[in-house]
Amino acid sequence: MKENYNVIGLMSGTSLDGLDIVYATFFYSIENQWSFEIKAAKTVAYSLALKKQLANSKQLSGLDLMLLNNQLGAFFGEEVNQFITENNIQKSRIDFVASHGHTVFHQPEQHLTTQIGSGAVLAATIGLTTISDFRTLDVALGGHGAPLVPIGDKLLFSDYQYCLNIGGIANVSFEHNNQRLAFDVCPANLVLNKLANEQGKSFDDGGGMAKRGKVNERLFHQLNALPFYQQQPPKSLGSEWIEKNIFPLFSSAESSIEDKLCTMIEHIAYQLSLVFKENNKSILITGGGAFNSFLIERIISYTTNKIFVPKDTLVEFKEALIFAFLGVLRLRNEINCLASVTGAKRDNVGGNIYIK
Repeated sequence: MKENYNVIGLMSGTSLDGLDIVYATFFYSIENQWSFEIKAAKTVAYSLALKKQLANSKQLSGLDLMLLNNQLGAFFGEEVNQFITENNIQKSRIDFVASHGHTVFHQPEQHLTTQIGSGAVLAATIGLTTISDFRTLDVALGGHGAPLVPIGDKLLFSDYQYCLNIGGIANVSFEHNNQRLAFDVCPANLVLNKLANEQGKSFDDGGGMAKRGKVNERLFHQLNALPFYQQQPPKSLGSEWIEKNIFPLFSSAESSIEDKLCTMIEHIAYQLSLVFKENNKSILITGGGAFNSFLIERIISYTTNKIFVPKDTLVEFKEALIFAFLGVLRLRNEINCLASVTGAKRDNVGGNIYIK
């Protein structure tokens, strides 16, 4: 079996920032340990038209959703081809492309999760073996199909006791009693970006607006009182839950945007503090939220643990990197989804393979 894999990984997150593309090599050592090297990476911002289509995808008819599925797969493929050209990558050296797709529906209680960005169209557009649809088997097995990153945290980032990703949703993974545990903690950039949009900004750069605001105590307590926070893991969040439970609280709150942003920052930091109960542990923070210096400041204020924010490339592309790695495990027919994390009946090997 191969020991080195050259892979392109794709990630489109719920915060609609764009398509993350990473080219990496994964190395398997005789000591049964994995390592990696990121060779190139890029984020392709979505056009306003495509961002609007994705934001409204839940309201589409079945036919229009399937057409968008194919359209997005072709877009992914065109961007991968451009990425290969820009970075002078020899196509023959690429073992495969692994794509998370873009989540439209995530309702595991209904045994439903849907990611669009057709793997078949992607494979046909790039002429390379493609692996996609990593979540549906786990959901069919009674799991949440999320988070999927923890197996990568376990095998690639074992130097850290906690791995925290702050994207549209904040999620965490860690070892507990010789098992990997992971779950979605709370909404993050999905809410912060929406609030910033109301001020005509794509996001609150560095948390500057939030820092100028004050915590709305009533809103803060309303957020923390939501039943989701009393649930025990495994548990996961989708944009549907946020739209139903979070957005109405902010809409009805009589506060400035700065105060609302400040309150959401405090809510995220507080909820994370309930997870990081131990002392003097190391926490690796990645995802777009790692660039929000005010959020990091508030997280630090709640904990005595050691916070590590790595170089920008890893902050931005860790999820795409790990989906590339999930593809490696899929190709090797090795477990890439942990029942201890998702609540499925068993560990499983997720992903559909489209051979070039």
